[in-house]
Amino acid sequence: MILITLEHISAHVSFSLISVVTVIYWVTLVYQIEALSSSGGKGMIATFGCITGLLVTRSLYSGHLPLSNLYESFMFLSWSSSLIHILIEVRGQDTRWLGAITATSAMLTHGFATLGLPDKMQQSAMLVPALQSHWLMMHVSMILLSYTTLLCGSLSSIAYLIITSQINRKIVLIANNYFLRSLFTNKNRYSHDKEKKHLQDAFYFPLMNSRQYQLTYQLDHWSYRVIGIGFSLLTIGVLSGAVWANEAWGSYWSWDPKETWALITWTIYAIYLHIRINRGWQGEKPAIVASLGFFIVWICYLGVDLLGIGLHSYGWLV
Repeated sequence: MILITLEHISAHVSFSLISVVTVIYWVTLVYQIEALSSSGGKGMIATFGCITGLLVTRSLYSGHLPLSNLYESFMFLSWSSSLIHILIEVRGQDTRWLGAITATSAMLTHGFATLGLPDKMQQSAMLVPALQSHWLMMHVSMILLSYTTLLCGSLSSIAYLIITSQINRKIVLIANNYFLRSLFTNKNRYSHDKEKKHLQDAFYFPLMNSRQYQLTYQLDHWSYRVIGIGFSLLTIGVLSGAVWANEAWGSYWSWDPKETWALITWTIYAIYLHIRINRGWQGEKPAIVASLGFFIVWICYLGVDLLGIGLHSYGWLV
């Protein structure tokens, strides 16, 4: 009873903390208040500690790793988002934009688990026979960690597309204004060339050194690196799942809906990494592929379970 009470306290405290941290990072990102950035980092560490305590407490009184139902998996996603943020912050990187992504992800997954799911689904239960295996920790933890990293990387790509579209819109507006002025003013060719040069000096060079450009570079760079890590974790998770499936069901691959969508997810991110590494593409085209992966991951994680079919439908949605 004491452990259950501690779990509930940790859940409420961690959700309150991550909600405040999310607001801090968005305020820091929009208004550039440097003093709040360090507070956000400390808040993420405190949130990570509370969720860790929650998962450990649940593991102690349930007798197994807290990875067996939808509530526990969402809490693990929230924990993983906090962990990713802390690891990148330890490297000394600017985490204002990252915090807006990771803190929001942690808050939404935590909020859905604690506020969106009914109490019955939040209760711990005995493991079904198929989950009573030493492969539970290896397979499920790798899959959920890969989901978190891939989602964070894809969200970075979506943010990159939004910001670059705003920059491109500014370029188009400036260019249109220039051509309209050139049509309705009577100037010689030299004056037009001179005005065009002044336009480039006045707009394009500051744009390349602007905060928006630096932000898009960071988003593109970290999206690539985070997705690379997530793809490796997903590969390990799929391979360990195949071995576990062979032990439990006598077949490495059975084209179960979850397995099929996991393969589709793996293929999408393999295409992303291929065009980044082998084709040398950067910017919008790879970001579009990564953005597509965001929706594929959610279909693989939740969409298949909503249908309630397949070998992986136990322990999630009733």
